[in-house]
Amino acid sequence: MTTDTLRTTAVVQPRGRRGVRRSEKAPWGSPGLYLIAIVLVTICITPVLYIIIGGFRTNSQITKDPSGFPAPWQFSNYSDVLAGSEFWTALVNSTVVAIGTTAGAVLLGVMAAYVLARYEFAAKPVMYSLFAAGLMFPVTVAITPLYLLIRNLGLVNSLAGIIVPQIAFALPTTIIILVPFLKAIPKELEEAAAIDGASRLGFFWRMVIPLSLPGVVTVGILAFVGSWNGYMLPLFILNDPSLFTLPLGVQNFSSQYSVDTARVLAYTSLSMLPALIFFSLFERRIVGGLTGAVKG
Repeated sequence: MTTDTLRTTAVVQPRGRRGVRRSEKAPWGSPGLYLIAIVLVTICITPVLYIIIGGFRTNSQITKDPSGFPAPWQFSNYSDVLAGSEFWTALVNSTVVAIGTTAGAVLLGVMAAYVLARYEFAAKPVMYSLFAAGLMFPVTVAITPLYLLIRNLGLVNSLAGIIVPQIAFALPTTIIILVPFLKAIPKELEEAAAIDGASRLGFFWRMVIPLSLPGVVTVGILAFVGSWNGYMLPLFILNDPSLFTLPLGVQNFSSQYSVDTARVLAYTSLSMLPALIFFSLFERRIVGGLTGAVKG
């Protein structure tokens, strides 16, 4: 028995050591992947950093050395932009449009996704296919008929003329992400709620929304960021500078101060800063929500 035990130990120990070595190497991954990730992150971050740092320079510094650092640092560009009313007006307009788009897309998207996920009817596959097909049609493809429709509705040169189409374009993504979340809710839970006297609407508001909250937060963030960065639709719909959103405000400001490159960079930095902060704060929510949608 002692000899067999020693043989077993002699055979098992090298495998255990190799297993430990593999487990130690596994978390690090391949160095090549890290190198590729660093290169991609650098490519994405470099233009953003260039714009932000460029706002702290003077026009002469940019002309003399376009890729250099401020020497000395100039804070007057940012203070001048913040002191003007044009930036704050565009900021308020973008906030109103983004919040309105997010609220409409989430509310309508949850309701439509709930029907597609929990009920069986003849037109269900067709409706789901139509929403899935909506992912393949960006706003640039439908801008001409969309403008004619908005003009016939009398919504040209108004924030509502931006909010309503953006809700429509955000619905496909919202529904595709939310359907797996709503399908994962057990039917037994709905039956138990019905036995306790809960109506369908009561079950929807009290149970469905809290249980699918990760997906709801995810689609809300995506709708908010997409609306905040929207440019093509406001460009066609809005003519009044007092209604310009931040993307249009950047264009208008750059045309007015085309000679003052440093101030234009400062305005651009302040315009993209809220979206960057918002996206960075809720990055984990987005990844968690999309992971849950894929699993469902």
